[in-house]
Amino acid sequence: MTMTPLVRTDLYPLETYAIEREAFRARVIAHKRARKLALGEHVTLLFEDRLTVQYQIQEMLRIERIFEPEAIQDELDAYNPLIPGGRDLKATMLIEYPDPVQRHRELARLGGIERTVYAEVGGHGRAATHADEDMDRSDADKTSAVHFLRFDFAPAQIAALRTGAPLAFGIEDARMPLRATPSAQTRAALLADFA
Repeated sequence: MTMTPLVRTDLYPLETYAIEREAFRARVIAHKRARKLALGEHVTLLFEDRLTVQYQIQEMLRIERIFEPEAIQDELDAYNPLIPGGRDLKATMLIEYPDPVQRHRELARLGGIERTVYAEVGGHGRAATHADEDMDRSDADKTSAVHFLRFDFAPAQIAALRTGAPLAFGIEDARMPLRATPSAQTRAALLADFA
């Protein structure tokens, strides 16, 4: 299923969103459960799609009280790149440490970690992975707690996944080596992102 970018008419006006927000939020939270993968205790991938991006935009419009058409378009332009294009998966990577002192120390230690994340298709290698294409969020001294990743899959990899090839995500870095396999529910949600 190819996911088309969101346009202004896909969004609730602020007044309507105020009425619909609770039900819409509950729907998105339930939807996100199948799109979440813990790589380890402190790293989570949240796989984005059209609905998760719409929710983010709606919340930004609500919080900022944005109603001008040009400003709404700015939000659409900022968030639409997070919608998968049919041959890729897009994820928000969260590095989470509840304790602020530990978080500061770990983010300082993990500079560049986002560039070592991978998606692997059993018997078909790894997808090309791109981190933070919109802006750098890391340097040699520290990394950000939030990164945006794009995993580009070759047609043969997608075909293999559709016929049951294993799928895994991980971090190939001695500072934090992690690997996780999506649940059947998450795998099905991610496969639906491919055209």
